[in-house]
Amino acid sequence: MIDTELVKCCVERLKSYPCEGFLLGGGNSKADLLFVGEAPGRDELTTQKPFTGKAGASLNEYLSELALTRDDIYVTSTVRSRPYKHDDKSKLKPIKQRANRTPTQKEVLAHAPLLDETIAIMKPKVIVTLGAIALKRLTGNELSLKNVHGQAFCTQLLKLPSLEANRLERIGEKHVLFPTFHPAAVFYNPSLKRVIRMDMLALKELLTFQGVYQPNMR
Repeated sequence: MIDTELVKCCVERLKSYPCEGFLLGGGNSKADLLFVGEAPGRDELTTQKPFTGKAGASLNEYLSELALTRDDIYVTSTVRSRPYKHDDKSKLKPIKQRANRTPTQKEVLAHAPLLDETIAIMKPKVIVTLGAIALKRLTGNELSLKNVHGQAFCTQLLKLPSLEANRLERIGEKHVLFPTFHPAAVFYNPSLKRVIRMDMLALKELLTFQGVYQPNMR
């Protein structure tokens, strides 16, 4: 879906950072519905599929609430490589045994062209951000996930204006965004399970309004 030269360029841009592997995305690249996560973890690099393992099972529960499958959506992330911990304690372990970590802003910027290009090619009717990192990548720091989850809004997205740029800008067409929590959030806060279910009910209504394909609408 994305030009191989752009992929090579972005892989090179991230080379100096403590990240490993690469995973472009997965699912139906012609779908109207795009899910954006944070970054792949060890499970994802092993299977070469986004959202596998426990987080994948949690995402599948989201889709079950929507009466959708992985074939009805496309899933990708803000950073396409796995950021791993590199503190003094972690450095004693081989990279593959180190824990995952949240990507830095510089790492997000390094792979920003990949998400920009994905959105430009797909032209999704709805973009679902999974967690705070994806929400901030596309909208900036003004919005708090705690305050806006489960609420759709239309906005210009933040994009990297050029490969040489060092900051994202709000440019281009507006898109419909729907923020919700990352599928792994329920492992740390089980009470979010009910909140996320309510978010999915709201998302289902939005998808119906937007005319996004749902199997149970046949």
